[in-house]
Amino acid sequence: MQATEVTTGDPPTDVDDRYRRRRRRFADHERALGQRSRSLSFARLGFFLALIACLGVVLVQGLGSHRVWPVAAAVLFVGFVILVRWHRGVEQRRGRFAGLETINGDALLRLDRQWRDLPLPAAPVAAATQGRSEDDENEGHVAAVARDLDLFGRGSLFHLLGTAWSPPGRATLAAWLLTPAAGGEIEARQRAVAEVADKVDFRQELELRCRPLAEAEPDPEPFLAWAEEEPWLAKRPLLLGWARLSALLTLPLLAVGVLGLVPWALAGLLPLANFVLAYLFHKRLDSTFDRVDQGRAGFAAYAAALKVLAGERFKGEWLGAVVAELTGGDEPAHLAIRRLGRLMVLADTRHGGYVHFIVQALFLWDLHVLSRFEVWQRQYGAQARGWLRALGEMEALAALGGLALDNPDWTFPRQINSTAATLRAQRLAHPLLRHETRVGNDVEIGPPGTFLLVTGSNMSGKSTLLRAVGVNVVLAQAGGPVCATHFELSPVTLGTSVLVEDSLTDGYSFFMAELRRLKEIVELATVSHAGGERTLLFLLDEILRGTNAPERRLAVRRVLLHLVGLEAIGAVSTHDLALADMEGLAEGCHPVHFRETVHTEGDGPPMTFDYRLREGIATSVNALKLLDLVGLG
Repeated sequence: MQATEVTTGDPPTDVDDRYRRRRRRFADHERALGQRSRSLSFARLGFFLALIACLGVVLVQGLGSHRVWPVAAAVLFVGFVILVRWHRGVEQRRGRFAGLETINGDALLRLDRQWRDLPLPAAPVAAATQGRSEDDENEGHVAAVARDLDLFGRGSLFHLLGTAWSPPGRATLAAWLLTPAAGGEIEARQRAVAEVADKVDFRQELELRCRPLAEAEPDPEPFLAWAEEEPWLAKRPLLLGWARLSALLTLPLLAVGVLGLVPWALAGLLPLANFVLAYLFHKRLDSTFDRVDQGRAGFAAYAAALKVLAGERFKGEWLGAVVAELTGGDEPAHLAIRRLGRLMVLADTRHGGYVHFIVQALFLWDLHVLSRFEVWQRQYGAQARGWLRALGEMEALAALGGLALDNPDWTFPRQINSTAATLRAQRLAHPLLRHETRVGNDVEIGPPGTFLLVTGSNMSGKSTLLRAVGVNVVLAQAGGPVCATHFELSPVTLGTSVLVEDSLTDGYSFFMAELRRLKEIVELATVSHAGGERTLLFLLDEILRGTNAPERRLAVRRVLLHLVGLEAIGAVSTHDLALADMEGLAEGCHPVHFRETVHTEGDGPPMTFDYRLREGIATSVNALKLLDLVGLG
């Protein structure tokens, strides 16, 4: 496929100006509405005090007072109600503009990589899991890659893409970052991301509607499980029939009992029977209501977010299918969810104490409410999970679209469907670094059975290069733009060993932790070599530091020979310059290096780095110089 370009052409300064203008405009609207809100507050107070005064005159003079006072009281009451509704609408609009002002302020923080001030949507627990799972090797590998490449947490890729707030949106975005998509799906995502990128109003309105979902943190799974199961009451027609019959007969029977036409013992039979039935089934009914109520905090916000999606029109097939899923039923998804929210109000009588006892005895109220719930369940239950999935996909696409628009100098990668695995990039840089500080380099990794050997002094950029490769591969295989001017990639599986820690609780050393990580990477390479659809792309940063130098050199050579023999590709950073000439490695090794400049004169820093990648092995070291700089020379 051909690379897809975002048609903006704006330099980063124009992106910055766009958000500043939007933030200023929304702030002006918010201030104007704030002044109107204060005026309405005073008007409400005036009407209320005047209403109290009129009512006081009527009470003092009695109903025989002059007619003007009751009429004035009625007029003031109507005016007060109108002012209350007007004020509520103004406050809602004011809150919307304040939220949009905040969103554009956050966009500026995101552009400037101000991680401390930028709000961080919480990543799903499963996605952000740190550490190794003994029960699931793949889960442990994915968690290691996420930690090595800073995919989650403050200052992470997930933080950079932090406009997905709803639970489905965060889960979808996290899944896309952790699980590479197939080639055809990547192309579809790229087209959708490119289309949604320019829709700034739509993306920010969607974010505004989804932000309350992060605060409520509703777990939709219990509700979805109920929505998809078979209706319980519909399978018990006698119980439902009794509830409907008793609702018609109980009050008339009590009335004739009061009139003495029938004995009280007979008149009280129906309420007693209703009470017994209510007691027998209350656990089942409460359980159902609790499952639906668990997602109640998000009903209104979900409906508002889905309404934004239903009202937008797209040209692309994927985006059109998302909208069709939300609007193709008997009624749009947001209206169906609002209806369920109103039904939930009827179920609140179960918290009403004596009131609930009375309506249960008279009408079997909860059974009637459950019957209404099951009508909704039969009509919409099978679609509910699809609604939330569509919302999650749209939030993930919007997050990637925002990244594309905010970085017009980035590009969408070209997917290479070739058996000769390779990665080729021009001006590749780390996307989490600020625009004015990151340095792009041309990088080529591959063909199978070869690796990039990255050498250089401390602080020269070796680890950053490895992470830049990894994070951009994650973005590429999620369907997003990458921090490069050109990027070609064949399907790969990432295997990383960058941040390794020992474990006091599990009782293994740093060296053993490194060995475990390398074992996982070798196993991934074995699976890929045995016929997997993806080639392993390994990124190894100063591996096996937990042992002595002679043994480390032999061990690293053995690991690399094994990976090269399995036709994996990758990059390895090291201070051991002799690796490039070791037997068996020289043929598949492509040496590159970074270097520093030492300044012996002048008032500037004594050492600087240009972070430019050069061919060949590094020719300088700086460990002793750095010791000297910190006073340990």
